[in-house]
Amino acid sequence: MRIDIVTIFPEFFSVLDVSLLGRARQSGIIDLGVHDLRDYAYDRHRTVDDTPYGGGAGMVMRPEPWGDAIDGILYASEGRGIVDPVILFPSPAGELFTQSLAQQLSTEQQLVFGCGRYEGIDQRVVDYAATRARVKLVSMGDYVLNGGEVATMAMIEAIGRLIPGVIGNPASLVEESHSDGLLEYPSYTKPATWRGLAVPPVLMGGNHGAIAAWRREQQLERTRRVRPDLLPPE
Repeated sequence: MRIDIVTIFPEFFSVLDVSLLGRARQSGIIDLGVHDLRDYAYDRHRTVDDTPYGGGAGMVMRPEPWGDAIDGILYASEGRGIVDPVILFPSPAGELFTQSLAQQLSTEQQLVFGCGRYEGIDQRVVDYAATRARVKLVSMGDYVLNGGEVATMAMIEAIGRLIPGVIGNPASLVEESHSDGLLEYPSYTKPATWRGLAVPPVLMGGNHGAIAAWRREQQLERTRRVRPDLLPPE
């Protein structure tokens, strides 16, 4: 998969050089490009924002640098033979990012993330991008961040680990939270007793049927207690 990121803080994404995603880049499973939006600014001060039309607090990111950045990325993609990329703009006004959406996006050939700042990006950037590629506004939840970088990093982590070859044991993805619509069951390891707290005996009995039933019940109980909205109506 090819991933491109447009941001005014390119150094933020140096973390993608470590851990599983770093190894995925080294092995060629993920191809990453991080683009500094200020490189596309028109003035010597590398200005990428201006006051909003209609008044109001804060600044809005100008369309010109964004348009040139998007054009340059998509032009390079055509040279790589990539067709029909997806452009993602993290936004509290977007659709909720879910495990299901992460799974869907993990099958795409290219993802382009546009990290907004200040009071957001000029709406014409989104409208223009939609004439060049598929566009999604995506929200991490009902809260507001200072910019799109943190949300983009979270989405890349969630999407990237679903790409075949990134996780060493693909079976480990099957029983995670949200993989089947429920929260994950609790996990335990050695020692069997720690600070007066014991591992549930069923996990040490060797009865795989009983273990599977216990884990399923734990999923249901935890989901009822923490996220009842995930359960189907009774």
